Amino acid sequence: MTHRPGLMFRFLAAQVLVVAISLSVAVAVASLVGPPLFHEHLVMAGLEDPSLEQFHAEQAYRYANLITLAVALPTALICAVLTSLVLSRRLRAPLRDLTCAAAGMANGNYHVRVPVGQAGPEVDTLARAFNTMATRLEQTEQVRRQMLSDLAHEMGTPLSVLAVYLDGLQDGVIDWNTATQKVISDQLSRLTRLTEDMDEVSRVQEHRIALELAEENLAEVLSTSLNAVREAYQAKSVDLQLIPVPPRTTVVLDQQRFGQVMGNLLSNALRHTPAGGRVTVRTSQQGQDFVAIEVADTGEGMAEGQIEHIFERFYRGDTARSRDNGGSGIGLTISRALIEAHGGTLGATSPGLGAGSVFTIRLPLYPDGMSTNPSRGVAPGHVHPPPQPLPHIPHGGI
Repeated sequence: MTHRPGLMFRFLAAQVLVVAISLSVAVAVASLVGPPLFHEHLVMAGLEDPSLEQFHAEQAYRYANLITLAVALPTALICAVLTSLVLSRRLRAPLRDLTCAAAGMANGNYHVRVPVGQAGPEVDTLARAFNTMATRLEQTEQVRRQMLSDLAHEMGTPLSVLAVYLDGLQDGVIDWNTATQKVISDQLSRLTRLTEDMDEVSRVQEHRIALELAEENLAEVLSTSLNAVREAYQAKSVDLQLIPVPPRTTVVLDQQRFGQVMGNLLSNALRHTPAGGRVTVRTSQQGQDFVAIEVADTGEGMAEGQIEHIFERFYRGDTARSRDNGGSGIGLTISRALIEAHGGTLGATSPGLGAGSVFTIRLPLYPDGMSTNPSRGVAPGHVHPPPQPLPHIPHGGI
């Protein structure tokens, strides 16, 4: 590998070049411009031309210039060397730290960080950017490991059940009957649902979902979503209410994807609301550009620490999800991703355990690029990309 000059040498070379150019200009001015100008002023002062006084005065001027340049040259070179040494040392230490940290990160050490505040704002900005990148890579690595562990756990249970039943059928211990068929079918369905949900999250993260946006009547869309789950609510004796929506409230959305989000939220509310409880869906307009849709339940509620994680894949919280109730663990992740693809937000609040929860969808009434006139329709099937790139989606779910 070719050895390239170090930072100090490059600084010194730059300083010497500047000094050489400056001194060259000074010598040229002192040699070409100074003597004629000095001679002219001597004549104007009344000295005869030529005269002995004039000759000695001009000689003194030339000697003074030579002495000045002779002193300035080594002084400038010494200053250049010292400046280069100080600057190179001040920059070399943080750059060396950055190099070592980058090498460590390349070897899988995502805990490494570099100090900030040692070499000026530019290097500090670079150090902060590096630390931010390291933090995000560390979080990504943690999520990756957790996701693989959770996936193995999620898939392990149905696979173990299938293996046990298969061995039992082969050994003749278990008979093939309706009960056996149902168990195997349920476990296969669980695996299929898990695979489909994981693919759904991946496609949303990679911006591979094209929304078919159209102007829809919000009251009709919400009524359709509630009617789809009303039978399940009645079976569990949970009251489902829809606060009347102004009839002319129009939103631009993909009806199928929004219905998927509402289905996830309503199913999640039902799962964590005991019999005799109530789930209420209400809307409110926020300014001229946004509408908020709340799904509030009187169920188990959440602790403050759980609210921060409920949108993460496979989050294990007592009130966040239940494997026994059929949740794949990423329904809320998919829901948030789909709402963000619409240019909106999905958040959650809870007064505490046992006090219920509120999930709030905030949607723009008219996303960028769509009509701002409610009377002007958008043809169904119109594909509208997200108004802005999707942010990084945390790995979590119901």
